[in-house]
Amino acid sequence: MTGKASVLYDAPGPVARVRNILYSLVVLAAVLVAGWYVYRGFADQGQFTADKWEPFLDGAVWTTYILPGLEGTVVAAALSIVFALVLGMIFGIARLSDHRWVRWTAGTIVEIARAIPVLILMIFLFALYSEYDLFDSEYLALGAVVTALTIYNGSVIAEIVRAGILSLPKGQTEAGVALGLRKGQLMRLILLPQAITAMLPALVSQMVVALKDSALGYVITYEEVVRSAQQLGAAESNTIPALIVVAIIMILLNVLLSTIATRLEKRLRSGRRKRGGAVVAADTVITDAAPGVDITK
Repeated sequence: MTGKASVLYDAPGPVARVRNILYSLVVLAAVLVAGWYVYRGFADQGQFTADKWEPFLDGAVWTTYILPGLEGTVVAAALSIVFALVLGMIFGIARLSDHRWVRWTAGTIVEIARAIPVLILMIFLFALYSEYDLFDSEYLALGAVVTALTIYNGSVIAEIVRAGILSLPKGQTEAGVALGLRKGQLMRLILLPQAITAMLPALVSQMVVALKDSALGYVITYEEVVRSAQQLGAAESNTIPALIVVAIIMILLNVLLSTIATRLEKRLRSGRRKRGGAVVAADTVITDAAPGVDITK
């Protein structure tokens, strides 16, 4: 057998390769048939006629419905992502604390936050904020959406941060301790810079989740892009075309976010290779050592 064998699984033989190709063709055919069936169903209802799509050629439709809704989606997603990153970093590091009560408290909060469905959390917070007038009516739905997304995504990011730090070789920690770094210095100067690069793909995936979950805000009357599409569909009697346009916009946003993150990850990795590793400032290292140990050599 020529070629390099995979270390993860046994390479398929000639019969298995032919069988896999046949399975792929069957699945592709099934997808095409299902797509054609859906298309014909919409076409029979007149959803692809020119008059259904003509409103999207009118600039007023975009400025009245699509762009304000898109702005609401981006604002909610951006705020929740920033707050979730901060919250996730805090609780992720807290779960690695040397103090047992800190680890247990942070772990309990994270597990509870991860277990609550985002939609239920939005509805609960919307009712809570309405009851106690914690936000102006203009920002009431936005506050509930951002808070719910921050709590859920922050708890997931906390687990990503914890796993990213634990994935680093133990020698990194031992080397920092040998240099006399405190726990905070060790985390800030050595562990976190390396862990962030390693966990960046998972962080981007969670950012995409936050962007998509912002659409759940339509349930509590938040003006985001899906709600705007529904309003446009009701006004122009073209709900399906409006939702298709919104779906394309969301896909483009997610692709853009993923592309930016991929390029950032490559820059971080190439920067680390050029620097040859992390550099610790001399004035941040503890120079005290145990009696009889010479740390100047």
